[in-house]
Amino acid sequence: MSEKTTCVVVGGGPAGMFAGLLLARGGVDVVVLEKHGDFLRDFRGDTVHPSTLRLLDELGLYGRFAKLPQSKLERVSLDMPGGKAAVADFTRLRVPHQHIAMVPQWDLLDMLAEAGREEPHFDLRMRHEVVGLLREESGKIAGVRYTGPEGQGELRADLTLVCDGRWSRCRQEAGLVAREFRIGTDIWWFRAPTAPGIGTELLPRFKDGKFFGIIPREGYLQIARFIRKGADAELRERGLETFRRDIAEAIPELAGSVGEIKSLDEVKLLDMRVNRLPVWHVDGLLCIGDAAHAMSGLGGVGINIAVQDAVAAARILAKPLREGLLSRKDLAAVQRRRMFPAAATQAVQVFAHRRILDPIVAGGTTKSAPSWLLGLLSRFPWLSVLPARFVGMGVRPEHAPDFARRPQLADSRADGVRG
Repeated sequence: MSEKTTCVVVGGGPAGMFAGLLLARGGVDVVVLEKHGDFLRDFRGDTVHPSTLRLLDELGLYGRFAKLPQSKLERVSLDMPGGKAAVADFTRLRVPHQHIAMVPQWDLLDMLAEAGREEPHFDLRMRHEVVGLLREESGKIAGVRYTGPEGQGELRADLTLVCDGRWSRCRQEAGLVAREFRIGTDIWWFRAPTAPGIGTELLPRFKDGKFFGIIPREGYLQIARFIRKGADAELRERGLETFRRDIAEAIPELAGSVGEIKSLDEVKLLDMRVNRLPVWHVDGLLCIGDAAHAMSGLGGVGINIAVQDAVAAARILAKPLREGLLSRKDLAAVQRRRMFPAAATQAVQVFAHRRILDPIVAGGTTKSAPSWLLGLLSRFPWLSVLPARFVGMGVRPEHAPDFARRPQLADSRADGVRG
């Protein structure tokens, strides 16, 4: 079975779904291929940053989004001897939405899928796994081969937009090789019950090499434990009771409820990577999001950067795709627009890993923490707007192109959002 479209998007994550929706609104025939039958995967990035919230405003989708069950994160704080110090205060940003919305990613993707189905040029196909690329005799990528519910097929396209993540099969088959930047930590993700004394702020905790990030969610806590890279098996061998004890020592508020964690099977490993393609494209194919530049989990900024990539790609590529005039120069223009934000963000992440996070996890003392910086933030609270800007808006945030904007059907900014 062989078909033809203008753009095939590989991967139905945030980058793929936003890119598909925006291109479809620009009059481009788009087919999004997602290998799973639904979006229900736990511990994906559930952070929707102020820049993405502004984008949803511009797309006329914020009213729908606000009705999704969610909580809002307004500050990132650290415990100091004299009290808490805000490391990043999103309420100081001069933007329409001064918080990070914590919402299950599957709800966001379902909402985008619903919006996409309203566009005549948008086609989302679940349970369609891309297994290879199609090439012309010249070497140009001409689409993809896939397997789906009805068997194998081919989908020819003027552009293959690769959004299938850091382990991208399409990227590998296209011969694009990423440069790796060494970091020394991975993340364990798990859930814990809410507890008195833990508010609505993101609250990092560290004690004797045990570093946790507590993210308040709707009815539970989502917790990240940063561990030495490659230490997953070793830590699991120590057993459940040791794991519970580590939590109680670093987060005393949870000492009475760690027994509700029944098994280490509830703990999911995120193998953190920071890498970047020197070149994001070949003729007929472009990588964006994690397929072009994998981010560390620090700050949850990977989704934000991926969404901004999607917006820039749609704005730059819609016209040449619609007119059948797409060239390699157009693909290079997307990379030029988005390379600096990706590289700058990764540079900050790598610095934070090597100078702050990795030494804490490896050395086991809080002396590795930048006490001078925390003291400065405690003395001058207004400085917390700088990391808030970096995390919440990112480097070079993008606006929706005019062709993708729609009026707001329902302004329900308070619906579904809980502090």
